[in-house]
Amino acid sequence: MKIAPIAALQLMHAQHHATLATHSGQLAGYPYATVLPYVLDEQHRPLLLISALAEHTRNLLADGRCSLAVLQKGAEDVQAEARLTLLADAQRIEADDSLLQRFLRYQPQAEDLLQLDFMFFRLLPQRLRYIGGVGRMGWLEAEELSPDVLPLAQEATLLQQARVPEGITLLGLDAYGVDYRRQSGAGHERLNWPEAISQPAALAAALQSALAALAGK
Repeated sequence: MKIAPIAALQLMHAQHHATLATHSGQLAGYPYATVLPYVLDEQHRPLLLISALAEHTRNLLADGRCSLAVLQKGAEDVQAEARLTLLADAQRIEADDSLLQRFLRYQPQAEDLLQLDFMFFRLLPQRLRYIGGVGRMGWLEAEELSPDVLPLAQEATLLQQARVPEGITLLGLDAYGVDYRRQSGAGHERLNWPEAISQPAALAAALQSALAALAGK
């Protein structure tokens, strides 16, 4: 079945934690799975900030091949809800200032971890298996997963220029939607666009319309 990339990309953007499976360094051939938070970069690739002491970090340093399983938030019947598994190669990186600022908007508590032994990894997609519910499933190739990219500098400018209602904090903006946090909420919420928006002016208009709607709630 042919899967539209936007469905998988919006699901990854909407969540803030996932299950990472790595190759066990303790028992060769066995997968080692753990739950952790993640943030997507401007090309919709997952970023992880993990401790050098963690078992999964040691596994990734030895063998970067991994998978990331993402489930729709609040799902009660997991077989009926959207979910995906991303097959990827983990690459250790040094985050530049613009990427770091995006990451910290989503995970402000991570700033303290940067003073410790935590390191960044970026997951470079190889293939993705998306399941939208019973009978709705298919594979997506790596080149299908970053069709519309909003550069970090443009994102920062659009967020700064937006007229944000009281009680709302903007976290991230991309061609497929906007992420925000309510003052009293944990994690983040997302408002998806009906279709991809690639032009900055159109994104600015969509963002302001979304914020006006949120102000009335």
